Amino acid sequence: MLEELYQSVKEKNPAQPEFHQAVEEVLESLEPVIEKHPEYRSAKILERLVEPERLIMFRVPWLDDKGEIQVNRGYRIEMNSAIGPYKGGLRFHPSVNLGILKFLAFEQVFKNALTTIPMGGGKGGSDFDPKGKSDMEVMKFCQSFMSELFRHIGPNTDVPAGDIGVGGREIGFMFGQYKKLRNEWTGVLTGKALQYGGSLIRPEATGYGSVYFGEEMLKTRGDSYAGKICLVSGSGNVAQYTTEKINLLGGKVVTLSDSSGYIYDEAGIDADKLAYVMELKNVRRGRISEYAEKYPSAVYTPRDNSLDYNPLWAHKADCAFPSATQNEISAKDAQTMVNNGIILVSEGANMPTVPEGVNIFIENKVLYGPGKAANAGGVSTSGLEMAQNAVFSSWSREEVDNRLHNIMISIHKQAYDAAEFYGQPGNYVLGANAAGFRKVADAMMAQGVV
Repeated sequence: MLEELYQSVKEKNPAQPEFHQAVEEVLESLEPVIEKHPEYRSAKILERLVEPERLIMFRVPWLDDKGEIQVNRGYRIEMNSAIGPYKGGLRFHPSVNLGILKFLAFEQVFKNALTTIPMGGGKGGSDFDPKGKSDMEVMKFCQSFMSELFRHIGPNTDVPAGDIGVGGREIGFMFGQYKKLRNEWTGVLTGKALQYGGSLIRPEATGYGSVYFGEEMLKTRGDSYAGKICLVSGSGNVAQYTTEKINLLGGKVVTLSDSSGYIYDEAGIDADKLAYVMELKNVRRGRISEYAEKYPSAVYTPRDNSLDYNPLWAHKADCAFPSATQNEISAKDAQTMVNNGIILVSEGANMPTVPEGVNIFIENKVLYGPGKAANAGGVSTSGLEMAQNAVFSSWSREEVDNRLHNIMISIHKQAYDAAEFYGQPGNYVLGANAAGFRKVADAMMAQGVV
């Protein structure tokens, strides 16, 4: 039955390989769940889950600095609202298309279900590229984008957040336009600046969360980060705060990357070096190659698209935190990592490991935290921001961090316990999918055929 459903998804959604991959991974891991719960099969829960409740696509015209008209395409995938309003990021990147957003929205449903906060799943964005654009051009695009999106979202309907290409600047421009069009102040977007309803710890949350999840996995083997060498990919928000938290917990990060290449710093990326990376990436919007120019201990390797592996993952280390983008760890990379003694992989990015790579990690008993569990800290803290906005309150940094830490402990326990229950202890892929799926499925069963 699940194979038939997967083939049906492929036929109905041609040329959407990322969505196919996400659906296949979930369906494969849910087989033991469906066997134990035939009521889900007769209610066609899976058939309903793979179809978005609503798919919104629209044009986004805007004027560039030369006075020329540009046209981009905007999207919002409202995937599932069984347990709460749609929640998920907006991505602005040239690679954005329907297949990528549907994969992200589908994953978001399960991720949000694990957070203990009532949130459904959604995702959206545009093929607009903010890189190289002036602040004025970004503002004009964001205002045009929100001029259509505003009619489909709201604090109790759909609450978008940031993602790749959408940071504080973009959120601010979109929030201002929503407020003007609606003539109301509501927590309709998360990831806002502190001055107008944002939450402390939100920028740090995804990175901190993936490290907290990894810490819980290590505890199951009586281990910790103390003295561990860690590989981190990416150099944006998630990678920066992953590095910060690993440093605080006694580990040493030796790599960071961007689309142009990666740096390897055997001496470790300590607090001072990380501060330089944050200034380089968040303020000057420079390239990671500049790190190697400033710090002679580092070696910069430019990206080589002709290679069938990523050399970043070939360095000997104990832990890995893929924090860049989907499918950045190939099967070859995964095998190299296992051969080099990697004991833990905690995914800060969404679906960064190809399915064959996931199987290699699981077969070799690597502590593998899939993105829908390990990187759920970001959306969890978005949920905490929604809660603060709803009661017009603001919590301290310590309170938000403490709540985030407890949520990640809870997510780990749900995934760990579900894997045990379904006879595959230590398989966090099965555990996360099963725990998230059952919460959504039970809600859908209770609400009838809608």
